[in-house]
Formats: sequence, structure tokens, C-alpha cells
Amino acid sequence: MRDIAAVLFRQQRVALTTFLVVFLAVLIYGLFFPPYQSEMKVLLRRSRVDPVVAAIPSQPEFERLGVTEEEVNSEAELLQDEEILRTVVQDAGLISEGRSWFWSLVGDSPDRQLARAVRRIGKRLTIEPVHKAALITATYDSSDREQGAKVLRALGSAYVERHHQVHRPSGSFGFFDQQVTQSRRGLEAAELQLMEFTRDQGVIAATPERDFALQKLSEAEADLRQTEVAIAQNSERVAALQSKLNVLPERTLTQIRNLDNPELMEKLKSRLLELELKRTELLTQYEPSYRLVQEADEEIAEARAMIAAEEQSPIRDQTSDLEPNHAWAKAELVKAQVESRALQAHQKAETYLLANYRDHAHQLGDRAIEQERLVNDLKAAEDKYLLYVNKREEARIGDALDQGGILNVAIAEQPLVPALPKLSALAFGFIGLALAGTLGVGMAFAADRLSPAFRTPDEITAYLGAPVLASLPPKNLVDAEVFAQGGLQ
Repeated sequence: MRDIAAVLFRQQRVALTTFLVVFLAVLIYGLFFPPYQSEMKVLLRRSRVDPVVAAIPSQPEFERLGVTEEEVNSEAELLQDEEILRTVVQDAGLISEGRSWFWSLVGDSPDRQLARAVRRIGKRLTIEPVHKAALITATYDSSDREQGAKVLRALGSAYVERHHQVHRPSGSFGFFDQQVTQSRRGLEAAELQLMEFTRDQGVIAATPERDFALQKLSEAEADLRQTEVAIAQNSERVAALQSKLNVLPERTLTQIRNLDNPELMEKLKSRLLELELKRTELLTQYEPSYRLVQEADEEIAEARAMIAAEEQSPIRDQTSDLEPNHAWAKAELVKAQVESRALQAHQKAETYLLANYRDHAHQLGDRAIEQERLVNDLKAAEDKYLLYVNKREEARIGDALDQGGILNVAIAEQPLVPALPKLSALAFGFIGLALAGTLGVGMAFAADRLSPAFRTPDEITAYLGAPVLASLPPKNLVDAEVFAQGGLQ
């Protein structure tokens, strides 16, 4: 501390001069050229939600979303956009401000003047997002009271216009209106093509008809398989019945009766009686050995033999009926043969019908594919038309909102001409004291460091490398410096 105080005492003239000059300069600047600060606040809000220009229908958003921190930072950066600052410089007429004679002699170009003016207001302009709020504060410092408000008003107008250009491109309504006209023509062409196909091919709904034909085809295939199975079963039945008929008799005896022939026996006995009467009559006239008697005996013997033979072989009466199993088998065989012919005819008809169903299903399948393609084209054209109609309506609403000034940003606080400077005279006094004291101390140490005089015996010893035998304190600092310079000489 003693060394520091010694330096200040040695360089008190430099320190006091610097202190006074700096303090007076700061005080004069604060009194005659005080800085004024104008302020403007921009509010971010969700007063409208612009639909996204995409190839899908926009869904209405019913949930009210807040402004995110990223959006606030983005808008803050947009406020510092160079194009906006160029517009502000031109609208506020600040291009020629601060132009020195040096740039006039050099021959400065308008572009360079504009660039320097943009850099100058960029340094004076401060953009800061408000913490935990959807507000952005813009401040501008200037020694001119009215210039700050003028610059901030121009900045607000340029920013709102720029915000509208960035977030909503112009010309969208005309574009979507043109697309609506083109999509309507495409929709009409798709409808006409579908109607011509339906009329030429003779189908109304090819897909249901194809499905119905496939169902019928499946039923016909199932019926054909059942018919083939029935034919195989019937063939086996015919073979079994045929083999059964070969084994079973056609008829069977039901009753056998042995009966005599009464008429024949009566005739034979009458004949025998006549012959015996004839013999008896002949015996009355002739001898038994007579030829006529012997012939009568022979005839009687034959008659008796015939009667005996007839008694030994009576008449047999036999009754027979049809065999029931044989009749049933024969009837079933005939029935199976008829059924076999019917099944074969049914199989032939089913085969023909199956081929027709298959060909018809193939044709309907091709037509269904073509009709489905046309329907998809029609649906796509319809969706495209409705999409562009929706987008055109959204663009029209957006243009109407733009014309009404309904945006997601608003100037919450308009800039006003400040009545008081940014800092008061007392504040400038404290600033001048602090700055003058710091610079005065710094200049004192710098001057003491650059001074060639010896200030202590230790410095002489260190510089000459010889011991100091004696030293006399000077009366003042000037004498000390003279004494030190003389001692060196």
C-alpha cells in the first residue's frame, strides 16, 4: 500500500489532470448530449393458425397452443434481419447520418453508406425476448429524442410486413384456384371414362359380379364333385345288383297238389264196364277160348291197366310266384341304370356350366381390375378436387385475415418519444467519478512506469550494481527527480 501511495504521490500531477479531464468530459456529455432510449414491445399470440400447404387435407386444430420458446427466439432473430434493418434505414432517412468529410472526399457509394447506416443502427438496437413471456423488447439508444421512436416505428412496420411474407407466401389463392379448375377437368374425365367402360362392357359393379360368379363357380365345382361321387357309387351299385341277379332265381314254388282226373277215370271205368258186359254177353254165346272173347279179355286188361296207371300217376298242381329278392334287385338295377344315365347327363351339363362359369369369372376378373382402377382414379381425382377446393378456401380465409390485419404478432407497446434521458446527471456524475478515478490511477502508474528517474536507493543499487553510501530526502518530487538525474550524471 505504501508503494502504491508513493506512486500516486510521485505522479499526482498526471493523476489529477487525467481525473479532471475525464470527469469533465463525462459530465459535459451527460449534460449536453444525454442518451435517450426508446422502447417497443412485440407480442406473439395464437390469434390464427395458418394451414400447412401440403398434399393432405388440413385438420382443424381445436386445441389452443401457446407460443414456444423457439418461436420467440425465431421472431427475435427476424427482428434483427438485415433486410428489415435496410428498410428501417431507408424509411427513417438515416443513410446520410454520421457521414464525415473523409468519406465525401474518398467518393463513398450509396451501397456503402447504406451498409454503414445498417451497422450503426444494429449497434444501437437491442432485441431481447422477455423471460417466460411471449414478448420481445426492442430498444434503441440515440442522443436524438425523436430518432429512437422513429426508428422503432419503422422497425415495427417492416417487421410485421416481413413476418407476413415469411409465414404466409403470397399468391396461394390464385395457385389453388387454378388447381381447382384443372382437378375439376380431371374429375370429369375420370367420371366419363368410368361411365363409358360400364356401358361398353355391360357391367355395373364388376367386383360384386365377379364375387357372385366365383361363388357360383365354387358351388358348381362342389356339385360336379358330388355328381362324380354319385356316379361312382351308382356304378358300384349296378355291378353289385347285376351279380346278385345272377345268383337269385327269378321264380320260386309256393304250393304243390296231387289230384286225380275224375273225367278220365269215369270214362275208363265206363269203358271197362262196357267191355265186361260185352265179354259176359260173348260168354253166353261162345267159349272162353273164342277169339272175340279173348279180344274182349285183352281190352278189359288194357282198360284195367290204364285205370291202374292213372291211379298211380295223378295230376300234379304246382303254384309258383316271383322271387321277392330277385324282383327287388331287378327293380333296383333298372332304377340304378336310369339314375346312372341321369347322373351322366347331369355331369355333362355341370361340366359345361362349370366351363362357362370359369370363363365368365375370368372376364369379370379382368373387368373388375379395370373398373377398380377406374374407380381408384375417380376417387383420387375426387380427393384431389376436394383437397384443392379446401386449400383454396383456406387461402381465401388467410387472405381475408391478412387484409383485416389479424396476425400472430402485434405491437403491444408503441414507441414513444422519451421525455427523460436514459441516465440522470447524478448517474453521469458517479460514472464520471468512477471512470476518471480509474483512468487517473492508470495514467499515474503508466507515467511512473515510463519515467527514467530513480525513485529509491534500491533501484540505484539494482541498476549500477554498487552500494549506496548515503541518500538525502528531497523537498519535493521535482527536487527528487533533479537529484536522481544529477546523481546518475
